[in-house]
Amino acid sequence: MSFFRLLILGASVCALSGCLARTAIDVVTAPVKVAGKAVDLATTSQSEADEKRGRELRKREERYGKLQRQYERDDRKCLNGDSESCQRRDAALAEMQELRRSIPAEGE
Repeated sequence: MSFFRLLILGASVCALSGCLARTAIDVVTAPVKVAGKAVDLATTSQSEADEKRGRELRKREERYGKLQRQYERDDRKCLNGDSESCQRRDAALAEMQELRRSIPAEGE
């Protein structure tokens, strides 16, 4: 029986020393891992920045399309003598001109 106890004790010591070493390594490397994770969260990758720019560009293009349809509709009404439509048409045109500056030309 004492041989088995010694064998189990020896195996336990080896196993525990591995656990203690692993724990010590985890404790030492934890601050580096946390700092690395914080940097990853704080910075934006190039692909993320490109995706965000693409979403913003699509929103501006959608808005421009809506304004263009509104402009055409109000222009027809304005030509028929509706003064409120003339004001809405002019406001839509002004916003379209502003948006046109922020939308890149095809091929850029």
